[in-house]
This record gives sequence, structure tokens and C-alpha cells, in this order.
Amino acid sequence: MSNQRTDGFTVAAAQFAPVYLNRAQTIEKACDVIADAGRAGVALVVFPEVFVSGYPDWVWLVPNSAGAALNDLYRELWENAVTIPDESTGQLCRAARSAGVHVAIGMNERNAEASHASLYNTLLLIDSEGNIVGTHRKLMPTGGERLVWAQGDGSTLHVWNTPFARVGALICWENFMPLARTAMYTGGAQILVAPTWDKSENWLASMRHIAREGGMYVVSCCMALHRDAVPDRLEFKSSYPADRQWLNAGNSCVVSPQGKIIVGPVSEREELIVAEVDLSQITAAKRMFDVAGHYARPDVFSFRVNRNVG
Repeated sequence: MSNQRTDGFTVAAAQFAPVYLNRAQTIEKACDVIADAGRAGVALVVFPEVFVSGYPDWVWLVPNSAGAALNDLYRELWENAVTIPDESTGQLCRAARSAGVHVAIGMNERNAEASHASLYNTLLLIDSEGNIVGTHRKLMPTGGERLVWAQGDGSTLHVWNTPFARVGALICWENFMPLARTAMYTGGAQILVAPTWDKSENWLASMRHIAREGGMYVVSCCMALHRDAVPDRLEFKSSYPADRQWLNAGNSCVVSPQGKIIVGPVSEREELIVAEVDLSQITAAKRMFDVAGHYARPDVFSFRVNRNVG
């Protein structure tokens, strides 16, 4: 049975860490969290950026001249990545159906349509019947991430209809791209899922601005990653300061259409962060400012998304 109501409903940010570079165990953990979300009556649960099977934080720590080390890390990241669809996505779909929950989950995805050797930073959306609704590949990897992930394209830049709301998705610093945000606004997004690795105060300020600018709810979800979650065998772990226990604190939150944080940010612990959503607040928020409506000025500005592949 689906956890959906048309008047109001709950969403959740799943601030959890993966079993680092272990796809099978990470999928099992995700399925357990999805089951918990179902028991909590959640309609939509959002997981962090590349939850399956971990954010490649070594891109900020290991110099590109260390080719042998980077090759080994990339190979292991690829081995624990996902092909859509495969048995891993099948497990997630069965968990979503059993729990009656829509799921938005970040993952490292292999480019199965071509060489099967490159990776994308991808968000997978599954409905409460266990169907894959869509995917979104991160358009622009940031900084050192460009050495790991390929660029997505406009073919995955969509807002999806669900029984409870229109759901859009932008991954991490895509949210700083004004035209990517405009694609969400013109698509009528009522909930924006924003899986991320950024947990900074500047990020939280941006989440509040984007929620108010778009007149929508924003679910910002970042993994809370303790240093003990990274295996000691991975040499890049020694590059962190010895006293740094949390490699990422999380700071996940849910923001209202008025730009107010209604739950969170939650720091330095794993938690299912649940918030109530009332779509009538979106209409109220857009009375004065509707960025894709009465404030759009299409006589002055034009906007188009190239949805052709690559």
C-alpha cells in the first residue's frame, strides 16, 4: 500500500553513510532504510549523492600524478557502481514496492549504452509500485570530480509527476546553475530533491534561497560519513587530519516554499529526517512571486532545454 495522500504527506532525507565501496552491502542498507521510511508513513525518501557506493572524496586528496593509485580507486568505484537496470536496482525497486514509498537515490552509474567503462553521478527515481520512473545524470561534475564522472546531458533534466507532487532533481552544485534551476521551475516542480556532498553554511543558505525562489519544498540530503566508515586499506584515508572524525557531517534538511528550514540541519549522526509537506503552502508562496508564472516575462526572456542525448 502506498504512503500517499493528496492533501498533505511526509518526505524524508535519509542521512546515512553507505558501506563504502561495497555495492551489495550498501544496497542492503538502503533497503532497510526504505523499509523504515515505509513504517514511518513517508511518501518520498531521498538518499545522498552517490550513496551507492560512496562519494570519491579522494579526488580532493590524491594528486593526478599518482596515476597507479587513482587507477585502483577508479576500478574499485566502477566495480561497485550500478548499471540501470540490474539486480541492484531490482532490489531497490522491490524494497520501494514493499514499503509503498517513492525513492530518490544517488549512485555511481556505468555508461551501459556505450563503453560500459565511464561513470556518471546519477539519481534514480523509483515509484511506490517498484517502477523506475526516471534517472538524472549530473550535468557538470565539479572540480576534481571531472576526473571521475562524465557529463550528463539535457535528456535527463526532467520534472516527474507522482501521485502526490511534481518532483524535480538537481545534484549538488547543479543547484548553483541558474538555468538548471529554471528547468525545474518551468517544469512546475513542487518538491526539489537535492542530494549533495556539500554540507556548508553557504550550501544551506542556497537551499533556503532556491526554495523561496522556486516557491517549492527542497529536500537537501547529504551523507554523514565517519572516518571509521572508510576502510583503512584505502590509502587516501591517511590524508585526513588525525583529529577529523567526521569526514562529512551531513547537515541534511528540508526547506519550505517560504525559504524556512522546517527540519534539520542534522549534524554528525545517521538519521531518517522526516518533514510534513503541505502543497497549499506553495500556492501561498507564489502569490507575490512566481518565477515561472506572473514574474517570468516571456516577452523579454526565452528559455529552452536541449533534451537531445549527448
